Amino acid sequence: MENRWIAYLLPPFFLTLLLVAGSQYVFIENSFYEDLGLGRTGNTLTFVNYFNFFTDPFYLKTFWVTIKVSALAAMFTLFLGFPIAYVIARMKSRLAMLLLAGIVVSTFVTIVIKVFGLIIIFAADGVLNTTLLQLGLIDRAYSIIGTQEGVVVGLMHFTIGFSVLLLYSVVITVPPSLEYAAQIHGASRWRVYQRVIIPLCTPGFVVGGLMIFNMCMGAFTSAALLGGGRVLTLPVLVQRTVMMEVKYSTAASIAFVLLVSVILINLISLMAIRRLRSAKLVIA
Repeated sequence: MENRWIAYLLPPFFLTLLLVAGSQYVFIENSFYEDLGLGRTGNTLTFVNYFNFFTDPFYLKTFWVTIKVSALAAMFTLFLGFPIAYVIARMKSRLAMLLLAGIVVSTFVTIVIKVFGLIIIFAADGVLNTTLLQLGLIDRAYSIIGTQEGVVVGLMHFTIGFSVLLLYSVVITVPPSLEYAAQIHGASRWRVYQRVIIPLCTPGFVVGGLMIFNMCMGAFTSAALLGGGRVLTLPVLVQRTVMMEVKYSTAASIAFVLLVSVILINLISLMAIRRLRSAKLVIA
């Protein structure tokens, strides 16, 4: 029976592998040809595109900004998502399912609508500034549109639903009886979080953080619209390089650097966490 299922799954597996690997091979190979302008490329393989990327301060700054806003968005999203996930996990089943359904539905709302909603709220003449000015709480309008802070907020808004769903699946596996036992033995509520809940949910934090970071590293719409043309990330730079400069090989090399950097950051993070866990076990 198992062999039969394997036989059924092999054709779609190889088809998917062909489509994914084939498309990846095309753009990776294209990244090793020199741009000649107007969409033309040379015929000789070269590392000039990668050399330009790692020696040009503009590219390096964009690379750093991409990592920075992605890491901040992942950190703040986990910080906000965990309490929400915990509260839902400890609610009665009907209400919890209703809230989870709402979160799932919200994740299917197109990112463009979400971003324009944020622009309406946080723009200089948006709802938030207008309200604060009328209440006399501020003397002039402040806008996060066109700033790194605005991009971080947009990325958080984009990923918060995924964060809550993932962390909920982790929190729900922690028996409430462990919390009650800790409280019976004199632990405060904060102590229960610190010593019971958070350690047991650490694997979820790691997986969730990396997943959100990966999504933010490749996010285009939030960075393009909320960045206002003043905040460049690698996905936005790839789009501009293709559409405005018509340099396909350069854009392919930037995309490949983004892909490899995400893979390396994930591998290094997982290896570091594994070593820390091994060290704790040895100490214990």
